[in-house]
Amino acid sequence: VSQYAMASAQDDSKGFVEDSTFGINTRMLYFSRDFRNEPAGGYKINNDTGKSRVNETGLGFNALFQSGYTQGTIGVGVDVIGLLGVKLDSGKGRSGTGLFPTGADGRAQDDYSKGGGAVKFRISDTVLKIGDQYTTAPVFASDDSRLLPELPQGISITSNEIKGLKLEGGHFTSSVAQAQTYRDSLGLTKTDFIGGVYALTPEVSASLYYAKTEDYWKKTYANLNWTHALSNDQSLAVDFNIYSTKSDGAGLQRAEKDGTTKLDNRAYSLQGAYTIQAHTFTLAYQKVSGDGDYGYGVDGGGTVFLANSIARSDFNAEDREILA
Repeated sequence: VSQYAMASAQDDSKGFVEDSTFGINTRMLYFSRDFRNEPAGGYKINNDTGKSRVNETGLGFNALFQSGYTQGTIGVGVDVIGLLGVKLDSGKGRSGTGLFPTGADGRAQDDYSKGGGAVKFRISDTVLKIGDQYTTAPVFASDDSRLLPELPQGISITSNEIKGLKLEGGHFTSSVAQAQTYRDSLGLTKTDFIGGVYALTPEVSASLYYAKTEDYWKKTYANLNWTHALSNDQSLAVDFNIYSTKSDGAGLQRAEKDGTTKLDNRAYSLQGAYTIQAHTFTLAYQKVSGDGDYGYGVDGGGTVFLANSIARSDFNAEDREILA
């Protein structure tokens, strides 16, 4: 049987209601940042808040309804997202963690909410989605590192027609920031991207993506991953990631060393990992070369698929080099 003749996801559709799912995820988050012990030459305060320390606690609710698809050649469905953030602890002198919107008086709001929906169409193993949706592409990934996630608005298409090959593309024109409730709160005007992931063998996969974010940058991303099972509970893995970024149009982000040079840089990481049962030990080398920091954020706060990007720092500054 040809790989093209196998039953598709749409062929297996049970119906709009029958395949529907609904869930609510809750998250309690305490977030604290202390800027008082920065090294010599570093900042003693948060440049955004003017405070030497910020800390807040909140409770987040993330509701997601995903319908199934109607039966037939073209399946139709909807996704609905509802988000609510509730302040548990804060104060005028401690606000500014990015968990809550902050008013003109410097105090965090007691609660905030946002949401949206998308209509989706499926033919065979290809899905077209229009509206509010989370994104995971390495050149356009919505961020979920705070109380509530970012929520982009646009069009995406994902195809799994060929076994082992995932192709996707998107056109997005706005995004709601994590601690905001209005569209365009990230400053995004337009991002277009295309790319895919291909499983070369059961152990080796490769990815290639390209994106253009209007008036910010053109970005190319590539990944090569090898994972080898040593036993039922042990494995070795090697993962290589690289971004190449060049300014586009107005070039609204510039090299910080002089504030004028446009971006033209490469950011890459090479990581080795050994996994045994639930434990993974890693060693990774990461470097940024060229003009400017590796820029991201307006194209999604999660658009940093580099090995040493962690909660403490992304290590994405110009000429930054780290082995960890």
